[in-house]
Parts: sequence; structure tokens; C-alpha cells
Amino acid sequence: MSGYLRRLATTGAAYTAASILSKLIAVALLPLYTRYLTPADYGAAEVLFAAVVAASIVVRLGVIEAVLRFYYKSGEDPARVLSTSFAALFWLATAAALVALPFAEPISEALNDPGADLVRISIGGLWVLTLHEYLLTIFRLEERARAFFAVTIANVLAAIALTVALVVGADEGARGLLLGSYASGAVFVLGLIVVHRRRISLRVDRPLLRRMMRFGLPTMPAELSLYMLNFVDRIIIVRAAGFAEAGLYSLAVKFAQAVNVLVRGFQLAWPPLAYSIRDDNEARRAYARVVTYFIAACAFVVTGMWLLSRWIARALAAPEFFASYEAVGLISTAVTLYALYMVQVVILGRTGRTELNLPATIAALVANVVLNLVLVPPLGIVGAGVALVASYLVVVAAMYGFTQRLFPVPYEWGRLARVVLVSAVLVALGELLLPTEGFAGLAGRLALLLAYPLALLASGFFSREERRTLARLRHPGELLASYRALRDRQPEVDGRVPEAYEAEIRDEDARL
Repeated sequence: MSGYLRRLATTGAAYTAASILSKLIAVALLPLYTRYLTPADYGAAEVLFAAVVAASIVVRLGVIEAVLRFYYKSGEDPARVLSTSFAALFWLATAAALVALPFAEPISEALNDPGADLVRISIGGLWVLTLHEYLLTIFRLEERARAFFAVTIANVLAAIALTVALVVGADEGARGLLLGSYASGAVFVLGLIVVHRRRISLRVDRPLLRRMMRFGLPTMPAELSLYMLNFVDRIIIVRAAGFAEAGLYSLAVKFAQAVNVLVRGFQLAWPPLAYSIRDDNEARRAYARVVTYFIAACAFVVTGMWLLSRWIARALAAPEFFASYEAVGLISTAVTLYALYMVQVVILGRTGRTELNLPATIAALVANVVLNLVLVPPLGIVGAGVALVASYLVVVAAMYGFTQRLFPVPYEWGRLARVVLVSAVLVALGELLLPTEGFAGLAGRLALLLAYPLALLASGFFSREERRTLARLRHPGELLASYRALRDRQPEVDGRVPEAYEAEIRDEDARL
């Protein structure tokens, strides 16, 4: 088995497990938080959390992306790469925080005035998040999977304990959410500095840093523009409708975590599989088939989110947050489109033309801003959800144009159309014919959801070969042997998720 697959089975698996567990905990805490927070408090905290992530992407200047590459690069000293990159991030984050602190009032006014005190906490959070991200990266570089998992989960549990004490016990509202996350994170940053003290320093090797910046800095605009798709809508919602509406939208994003978990597994499994196929023609056929299967699986979950969003909102949030259900289906659809974008990122990686990511993400960001400005004032969070879906359609369409010109893939459009049609029909039937509350409505919608595989079968989605394969499920040993044979192929290029998008994923996981 290749060295990459060994890394995937250790660091990747630990990271995925930590991510999924943190997301499950976050969702489980929503009934508690939403009963002690107003929608406006929740919206203010979520907007500032997102602002910190966006600012951290800028402050890092691609350094974390560069260290992931230079640590293994021939001719570079790994110890010097670590010490220089930490020093650079420490001084960058410290300088950014010190420069921003005097401007807390103007920043608060620009964000529709959540409060200068909250902004000051978030500025401290910028320092914490940037260094915490880097210090966890050292565990990944050293393939210390258990340490990575243990520190991540310990940090999550500590943040929960402090947040609950502040929000529930001390009635601190949005301030409690921010302090709970960043104060506990600061303790872990200091602890990790002690743990890694022999590998880090505050002295910068300037020639090495310049080489790293030449590699890492160009990744920053693409990463920032992609993340801004998930941030700019909240700013526009705040300006147009207030923090309460932003709180409802942020809660809808949390509810869509079911699709996020599925997408996360795909993000880690897809690159090594995609790169392991050496023959281009075989790769094209495999890529098309994988996209078909993945969209079919996502459509099942997205259909469930559309049909059951009202019951999810009632079960996991206080009554004043119920309206968040209106955007759940749209955001779930957008997450699936994001996964399609990641498919195309890997195809570009196969061609070596990754610089084309930037124009695609910029086009999507422009579309997102324009559509939010037009749709949010009359439609609220529904307008923001429509804008997010449309902007991801823009980035997918742009990337499709780039990848088809460089590496044409024969996507199975007829089968994909059947998936979309079946999902849309089931959702329409549920919304038009079934009750929107009570046991009868829930049971009817669950029955529609469970009919999804049968509806696909009736639509002619499955080929004769696939129907035979489904019959083989009675013999799981054969399927496992087939998977092992595919898994053991040697990848011809680096199979990691592109660094910029790993960083975005990890930043999002840092928030409960």
C-alpha cells in the first residue's frame, strides 16, 4: 500500500472522526443554546465566528498551505520549515490583532454594530484560531494521529463546558459563545506551544520564508473567495434584515450538517481514488460513474432535509428559531454542489492547471453578492439560500468548462437527470400533499423518503450490471475483495485534498 494511503488511514481518519464528532456535539447542543439565546444573539456570534475565519485566511498569507508542501520538499530542512513558519504566523497574527484592536468600534459599525466588546473578543479569537490551526498541523505532519484526535476532542469538550457555563449559567449571550470558544482555545494554544517548544521558534529564516510565500501566497485569494461564499451572505442578511435573521440562517446551516458529513467522507476518499487510476480513458469513465453514484447518495439525504426540515427545527431548536427550516433544503442542495466542485478541483489537479480555480471562485463570489443584494431584502433567508445554490451552480459550471476542455469526462447526464427528477418529485409531493406538522405528516414524509431507492429503480436509473451488483450484497466478502484491489493501486500523483480547501474545512470544524 502506498505511503499516501497509510497517511489517509491514520491522520485522515483521525481528522475525519474528530470532525464528525464535533459536528454531532454541536448539533446536540442546539436545543440548549437556542433556549438561552435570542436569534439576534446567535446571529451576532455566528457572523463574528465567520468573520474571524475569513480574517485568518488573509492573515495566514498561505503559510499553512506552504508548510504542508515544504515540510516534505526535497532540499528543504523540515525542522527549519517548522520553526520559520511558526515564527511567521506568530508575528503575523500578533501584529494583525494589535493593529485591529484600536478599530473595534469602526469594525463593529461596519458589521451593523454587534458591539465593540464582541469585536474585541473576536480579534483575540483571530490570534487563537490562526495559531491553533498551525499547531494542530504539526501533529498531521508528524502523523501523530492519536495526538491530533485527543487534542481536538479535548478542545471541543473544554469549549462546550465553558460555553455552557457562560451562556446558561452566567447568561452571557453572544459574548458567552465567543468567549467559550476562544478562551478555551487560547489555553490549548499555550499548551501546544509548550508541547512543540523544541520544534518552533520566534526567529524567521527570511530566504526560506520568501520561498514559502511564493508558493503559499497565490493560494490565499482562491481560498478566501471560496470561503466568502459562506460569509458574505450573512453580512448582507445582517445589513438588510438584522442579526435575528442571520441567526436563523446560521441555524439552518447547522441543520445541514447531515449532508456535510457525507461530503466530508467523500472529500477525503475521492482524491486518492481519482489519482490512483493511471489510464486516462479508464479515469474518465470512473470519474463519471463516481459522480453519478455520489449525487444519487447526496440526493437521498437532501430529499430528507427538504421533507423533514420542519421536524428537525422543532426537535433541535427553541420555537423562536423555527423559521430556520425554510433554508435547510436550499443549503443542503448547495453543499452537494460544493462537493461537485471538489470533484472538478481534483480533475484540475490531474491536469496541473489548478490556477483556474481562482476565476471560477471569483465568478461565483460576484454572483453570490449580486443575488444576495437582490433576493435577501424581499425573501430573507430563503433568498440567501437561493443565492448560495445559484453561486455554486456558477462555480460548478465554470469548472465544468475548464475541466472539459482539459480533461473531458463523459458524465452520465441521463442518469443524473433521473436523480434530480426523482428527488424533485418526492419533495413536491411531500410539500403539496402532506401535512406540515404532526405524526401523520412526519410518517408520510418518511415513507416518501424511503421510497427514493424504489423510485430510482422505477425510473430506469440502475443498469443491468448494477442490478446484478446489488444482488451481490448478499455476499459482502466479494465486494470487500474488489474494494481492496482498487485501494491498493499506486497513485501517480499526490492524492491529498488541495491544501487551500483542507484549511477551509478545518477552519469550519473549529466552530461549534
